[in-house]
Parts: sequence; C-alpha cells; structure tokens
Amino acid sequence: MHTLDRQLRATDYFTLGWGTMVGVGWLVIMDDWLLRGGALGALLGFVIGGALLLPIGWVYGKLVIAMPDAAGEVAYTSAAFSRPISFATGWMMTLAYFIVCPWEAVAVGRIAGYIIPGLDSIELYRIAGHPVYLPHLLIGLALTALLTLLNYRGIRLSATFQNWTSFGTLALFVIFVALGVSRRSPANIQPLFTHTPLVSILLVIQIVPYFMTGFESVGKAAEEASPDFRSQGFFRAIWMAIFIGILFYGIIVAAVAFAAPWRQLTGEKFMTAVAFQQALGSRWIVQIILAAALLSLFKCFNGNFVAASRLLFALGRRGMVNSRVGIVHARYRTPAAAVLCVGLATAVCMLLGDAILVPITEVGSVACAIGWSAACAACLALARRPGPETIILSRVEQAVAWFGLAVGIAMALMKVVPLIPGHFTISEWIALAIWIVLGVAAASSAKWKSGPSGPRKA
Repeated sequence: MHTLDRQLRATDYFTLGWGTMVGVGWLVIMDDWLLRGGALGALLGFVIGGALLLPIGWVYGKLVIAMPDAAGEVAYTSAAFSRPISFATGWMMTLAYFIVCPWEAVAVGRIAGYIIPGLDSIELYRIAGHPVYLPHLLIGLALTALLTLLNYRGIRLSATFQNWTSFGTLALFVIFVALGVSRRSPANIQPLFTHTPLVSILLVIQIVPYFMTGFESVGKAAEEASPDFRSQGFFRAIWMAIFIGILFYGIIVAAVAFAAPWRQLTGEKFMTAVAFQQALGSRWIVQIILAAALLSLFKCFNGNFVAASRLLFALGRRGMVNSRVGIVHARYRTPAAAVLCVGLATAVCMLLGDAILVPITEVGSVACAIGWSAACAACLALARRPGPETIILSRVEQAVAWFGLAVGIAMALMKVVPLIPGHFTISEWIALAIWIVLGVAAASSAKWKSGPSGPRKA
C-alpha cells in the first residue's frame, strides 16, 4: 500500500493554514462586509470573531499532534463517536473546503474582467440575474486545470506554489495599505455601524467562520510532514495562521474605511480598489491591489483544494465513500483520484457564475462551524475515555475546549435560527440540502469497512 509523500516543513504548514484562510473576499465583497456592520462594526466583527477561534485552534493543535491523520475531523470523531457521526462531520468539512474552490474560480474571472473590460463579453446565460461570460468561464476553468495538475503531480509542487503566492500577497498587501493609509481621513469612516452596534457586529461575526476557516487545514496534510518535522510545529502553524488572519482582515477593513467615504462606494465593483484609487488619485495603486488579489486567490484556491482532496481521500480510504478515491498514486504519491474529483466538481460548480458568491459564504460558515464543534466535542470525549487515543487535559485545558465547543455551536446557530438577523434564506437551505443528499448518496454507494484505515496516532 502506497503512502503519501512526506515533503512538508514548518513554513509550508503556515502558508497552507493562512493561505487557505485568506482569499479575495476583501476585494470582491468588501461592500457586503461594510453594509452588514459599518466601518467599526465590520472591524470589530472580524477581530472578535477571529479571537473566538483561538480556543478552537488550540483544540485542533492538540488533536493534530495526537492524531496526525489526513482524515482530520473524521479521525478525531471516529475515535470518540459512532461511524455515522464521523462521516457526517467529515462530509460537512469537505463542503467547507470544497465550496471555496468554485468561489475562487468564479472570482478570478471577475478580477480579470476588471483588469481587461473586454472580457466582460460573450454572455452565455444568466443565473439569478447575474450574467455568465464565456471568457470568465475559460479563465476559471484554466486555473482549475492548473491547480488540479499541480496537486496531481506532487505535494512539493503545490507547497512551493503556496509559499510564493502567500508571501507575495503579504508583501503587496503591506505596500498598498501603507500607501493608502498615508492619505486617510477619519471623516470617511462614517457610519460606524449600519444597524445597532450589537446587530452590526453580530451580522459580521456570522460570516467570520467562512472567511477564517483554513487554519485547521494544517491537519489535513499532517501525513505529508517531512521526517524531521517536529509535531509542535502543527500547533504553532495553526495559531500563527489565526493571528495573521485576524490582523489581515482587521487592517484591510480599517484601511478601506479610512481611505475614502465607503458608504458612497458600496455600489462600485471591487470597492476596495476604488477606495484606494480615490485616496491616491491614481490608477496605478489599483494594479498593485489586483496583483495582490490574484496571488491571494491562487493560494486560497490551492490551499482549499489540498484540504478538500485530502478529506475526500481519507473518506475513501476509510470506506465511507467509494474506496477508489482513497488510492495513492504509485509514482507521485498523491491522492490522485480525490484530486481529480475535486477538480472536476469545481469546474462543474463554477458554471453557476457570480450567483454563487454570497450563498456560498453563508453555507460555508455553517459547514465549518459544525466541523469545529465536532472536533472540540471529540477532544473532550477523548479526555474522558481510556484507550490508545486518550488526550490528557488539565481543568484549564478542558475549559478551553468547552469554550471552543460553545463558540462553534453558537456560530452554527447564528445562521440557522430564524429569529436571529442574517439567518439562512431559501437559497442557502437549498444549497445545504443538496450537499446532504449527495452525502447520503455517497455513503449509501460505499462498502463500509469494519474499521478505519490509515494512521491514527503518532
């Protein structure tokens, strides 16, 4: 039986975690963030929501060290709960990662159209009033094919791509934010809140899980760590990803709000770029922002592609879905079948065009909140259950895990309870229902094994 190639180092795990987390939402739907909460409401929403994830990140650090398994949440919940619960958790987390891939594939077409307006042509059809252009589709499909090839050929190629795009994004981010803030005006930040302060912050916290998910992707590549990699590196990579993610989102929201009167720009396409252009009175700053956005898109797409394919691979290896997706390529030592499945599914889903952008944000938030909750619950259960997977927790550590569980459940309930502002609409319920039906079909068609396979504990 072939094993996955062991090539990843500490830097690779950081860029996987942070790169998977931060995509191009800060460019594509900044107006949605600010309309939800206002300048201060959006800033506090991301800072508070991100800080609430630190206990969950701590739990994941403990679990990855104890069980460095590509199955991630599937492995953690398998050790603590029943097999159906484990499958349901893994299927929801697969959605959380996979759903980002068509999002980024669609977004690259929008960005390309902004750079070259002539690409906004040859309309093929409309979905929910949003046009789908042939050039956008071709660009998204080309990027999907490239990342599928990279991940099919080897994790080292994918990791190198992730490193360059991640650090390139950070460098360009520092440049354009520093230039934009130099022309800031405090008068631009009004209104601070678009609703009451509490509701404004709450509406932004609701989408934080989607835009902050990714730190736990570190565990999905745990089997591919270099032989000399120390397990504590998983923990550090997860926490660094969360901290840098909080700083990134907080700074970009504040910078846009200070750069120009944001309320007047919410109808603009890519208001982040427009705000900085107005602040500096020049178009060249837009080119830097778009370059940063493209690099960020590539790394986020690639990181989520890695995580989604590893989870699908792990589900296949455990017999929870068709076992053929759990095969390791003999030459490249990659989960080749799972990679091809994710690439093909991404290409199909991106045919829905721009109409999928906001609903995907909402459904992805619930999916990852469910996975986080299950991981925290598994950690607490394993601390109470004697056996080979027992995790020793002090009382303080148990309190941290309980808090993480409460945060995960609260974030899921914020989107599904009708009484809470910003809850699911019919579009999100339909998208979630489709994924659940697909999960039932996938599980029903698989031959369930007597027990999980693959590494369980270091």
